[in-house]
Amino acid sequence: MFLLGALSTVADAIGSGAGTGGLNLQLNAGAIAPEAAVLIALITCLLVDLAGEKAASRWVPPICYAGLGSALVLLALQWNTPDLQPAFVGSFLADNLAIAFRAVVAASTLISLLLSWRYVERSGTPVGEFAGILLAATLGAMFLCGATDLVSIFVSLETLSVSSYLLAGYMKRDARSSEAALKYLLVGSAAAAVFLYGASLLYGLTGGATGLDAVAVALRTSASPVTALALVFVLATVAFKIAAVPFHQWTPDVYEGSPTPVVAFLSVGSKAAGFALALRILVGCFESFDAQWKLLFTVLAVLSMVLGNVVALAQTSMKRMLAYSSIGQAGFVMIGLVCGTEDGFAAMVLYMAAYLFMNLGAFACIILFSLRTGSDRIADYAGLYQKDPLITLGLSLCLLSLGGIPPMLGFFGKIYLFFAGWADHQYLLVVVGLVTSVVSIYYYISVIKMMVVKEPQEASDVVKAYPAISWNVVGMPALRTALVGCVIVTAVGGILSNPLFTWASQAVTGTPMLMQAIG
Repeated sequence: MFLLGALSTVADAIGSGAGTGGLNLQLNAGAIAPEAAVLIALITCLLVDLAGEKAASRWVPPICYAGLGSALVLLALQWNTPDLQPAFVGSFLADNLAIAFRAVVAASTLISLLLSWRYVERSGTPVGEFAGILLAATLGAMFLCGATDLVSIFVSLETLSVSSYLLAGYMKRDARSSEAALKYLLVGSAAAAVFLYGASLLYGLTGGATGLDAVAVALRTSASPVTALALVFVLATVAFKIAAVPFHQWTPDVYEGSPTPVVAFLSVGSKAAGFALALRILVGCFESFDAQWKLLFTVLAVLSMVLGNVVALAQTSMKRMLAYSSIGQAGFVMIGLVCGTEDGFAAMVLYMAAYLFMNLGAFACIILFSLRTGSDRIADYAGLYQKDPLITLGLSLCLLSLGGIPPMLGFFGKIYLFFAGWADHQYLLVVVGLVTSVVSIYYYISVIKMMVVKEPQEASDVVKAYPAISWNVVGMPALRTALVGCVIVTAVGGILSNPLFTWASQAVTGTPMLMQAIG
C-alpha cells in the first residue's frame, strides 16, 4: 500500500511538472551524473565479461578506474553548486553533504577494487561479475547519500543491501563465505522490513506524501505514539547500517567469513552511506523529536564504544578484531551526530574521510599477508618485520592512526570530534570516547609489538615459511599502489588536517538542511 501510494504521488508530481513545462527542472538529471558514470562502467564490465575471462581480466580494471575516476571528477565539479535544485521530482538532492559522502563511497570502491584483483584472480571467480556487483553496491550507496524521499531511500537501501549479500557470499566454495552471506541476508532483510514498516507509518502521518520535507512538516504537529514508533523503526535501520550496538550482531561473522576486499568496502562505503542516511532522515525529518533521538543515539554511542573496543581485546583473528574496532569507530562518529552543531557535523565528515584511508590501508596489509600465507590469525603475524617490512610498517601506521596516536590523521579526526562534543557539553560521550580510545590503543599496539619481535626464533611458523616477495603477479602492483597511497595519506594527512576540516565545514555550510537544523 505504501509503495503503491508513493508511486501514485510521484506520477502526479511528474504530470503536474509536464503540464507546467517544469519537468526538465524537476528531473535535473545532471545531479546524478557521477552515478551515471558508475552505471556505464557497471554495464560495460558485464558486457566485457561475456567475451571471456581473459578479456575481462585485461579490460575490467581500467573500465572500473575510468568510471569511478569520472565520478569523482564530476562530484568535484558539483561542489558548492550555487543554484542547487532537487532532482527527480524532489527524490534526490546533490547538496554538499551528499557530494562529500558520495565521494567517500566512490573512493572506497576504487581502493577496494585495487585490493581485489589479485584476490579474485586467485580464487578463480569471474572478475567482471565481481566488479559489476561491487559497482551496483556503490550505486546504491551513492544514491542513498542524497535520497530525500522515502521511496528513493528504500530503493537505494535495497540496492546496496542485496549487492552486499551477494558480495559476502561470492566465494561459493568457501563455507564461511556462504554462512556470512546467509547471516547478513537474514538480519538485513529484517532491518529492511523494519524500515519499510516505519516508512509506511510516516506515509500515513503525512496523509500520502513521501518526501522528507513533507514528513518533517507533518511531524512538527504530530506527537502521537505512532510517531514515536516510526522513529524507533527508522533509528533501528540506521543503527543496523552503521553497525551500532545492539544492532551489530551481523558484523563480526560477516567480516570474518566474507572476502577481505568486500569487508574493506563494507567497513567504509556502507558505513558512510549509513551515516549520510542518519543525517538526512534524523536531522531533516525528526527535528521536532530532537531530544528523543539524540538520547537514543547517546546510548548507542556509549554501548558501541565500550563493547566494540573491549571485545576486540579478546579476538584472535585480524578481521574479527577490525570488525569490533569498526563498531567502536562508529561510536566515535556518533559523537558528532549527537552534538548537532556545525563543528560536530563537520567532524563527522572529516572522520569518515580519514577512516577511509586508515582502515582500507590496514585491510590492504591483511590481504597481502593472507595471499602469501593463507592465514588471518593475529598470532601468525609474529616476527613479520624480519620478512616483510612494507606490510609491517603500513599496518603499524594504519593501526596507530585508528588508535588516535599523533601525528597520524586519525588523531586529528578524533580530536575534532572530542572538541565538538565538549563544546556541546556532551561530557559523558567525550569521557567514554577518551577511555575507550586508550583501550583500543592497547590491542592495536599488541599487534604491532607481535610483528616486531626482536628474536628470529620468536617468529611464528607461518612467518618462518614466508614465501619470497614478488610484485609481478597479476593484481599485485595495484594492491601495492593502494597500500602505499593509503599509508602516505594516513601518515601525513594530519599535517593537512586544517584544509580537510575546512572542506568538511563546507560540506555542512553548503547543506541547507543541516544549517536549518543548527539554527
